[in-house]
Amino acid sequence: MGVSARALATIAALTSVALLAAACSNSDDSVKPKWTGSDSSAGGPSASASAAELPKAAIAAPNDGANNVSTATDLALQADPGSNAQVTLTDASGAAVAGGISADGKSWVPGSQLKYGTQYTATVTSAGDSAGKKVTFTTMAKPGKTVNVSTAVADNKTYGVGMPIVVRFGSSVPQEMRAAVEKRLIVTTNPPQVGTWYWFNGGEVHYRPKEYWQAGTKINVRLAVGGLQLTKTGWGTKDVTSTFSIGDRIVMTTDDKTHQMTVEQNGQVIKTVPVSLGKAKTPSSSGSMVVMDKNESELFVGTDPEDPYRETVYWTQRITSGGEYIHAADWSEGDQGKRNVSHGCTNVSVANAKYLYNLTKIGDVVIVKNTTRKLAWGNGWTDWDKPWDEYVKGSALPPPGDATVVVPSTSAAPSASAAA
Repeated sequence: MGVSARALATIAALTSVALLAAACSNSDDSVKPKWTGSDSSAGGPSASASAAELPKAAIAAPNDGANNVSTATDLALQADPGSNAQVTLTDASGAAVAGGISADGKSWVPGSQLKYGTQYTATVTSAGDSAGKKVTFTTMAKPGKTVNVSTAVADNKTYGVGMPIVVRFGSSVPQEMRAAVEKRLIVTTNPPQVGTWYWFNGGEVHYRPKEYWQAGTKINVRLAVGGLQLTKTGWGTKDVTSTFSIGDRIVMTTDDKTHQMTVEQNGQVIKTVPVSLGKAKTPSSSGSMVVMDKNESELFVGTDPEDPYRETVYWTQRITSGGEYIHAADWSEGDQGKRNVSHGCTNVSVANAKYLYNLTKIGDVVIVKNTTRKLAWGNGWTDWDKPWDEYVKGSALPPPGDATVVVPSTSAAPSASAAA
């Protein structure tokens, strides 16, 4: 999808802290971006401040005349000017590139990947320095080897409150390069919520908030990796963007001691469902999971030659990559609520399976308790099976602070009171 001015506001989240986007869509790419202060006034210090006393903004990097600059570059600013700076970036034809100053005031970030083999001129002005400072640089030629980057979240979809943002790389990102890559994985939420990334391995990184997403949250994701070096020999193919929403809070909690599933919607118990979990030889996993996939029917085939089966199963909801599901099992309805007879799945009646299937979304929370097997880390989207203070250790960057609502905007943005 295209990058709107609302999406450009997400640039402030370079430290992977979820922020509130304050800009609305604007199709005029010639509009010069400027800072919007926390009081929603147009950027800059108070009128009482003396312009002569303020630091003069300048561009620290790229250097003037630099060549072979990454198309994923930021413009680093000298003197930490914060709101005391306005930046414009134009290509050789004079066409403006939209972007914004980061919340910490240390850089200006283009709103989309720059073009390969193109000369750009950046100008920064600040109070008391209307002439500004300029640098001209040329981006790298298109690399011979590129690495595809994808995400499991799709545009305009509604997901559950436990949905992680799953990002996969076509080649493994080395440990020493992950911090630079993570800085370019930008998540913006409305309302703002603290979150962080966790590297499961070099080929997969997830993002989750500190607590479950708030119902009704709007989320913008920009994987700003186009032209960014991801491996020793490979560069990101292109930027990837997605905008999606979070629906009602659905939590399904199954207790093996009672053989019952309790279904909650927005904090209220709405149904209790009898279940049959995995038998002694094939126990179900205990832990915090989410719905990964849903299908009205699937063919299940057993892999144990001593316990073969081949069955078309209905109203399936996958909760582990190892093959545990919630699904209809008419053959075990007499056991549900009493004893465990499954191969590890959560068996429910046909009527209850259909009810749950129609209620839930991908990303809804599934908690299983008191079985003999602990959920293996990484066996599906297990992001909620670690407490926050452990999860943040999986990031290549320092732990995030509190979410902030001060973000860069464009001059065409409405005031905070008018923004949706």
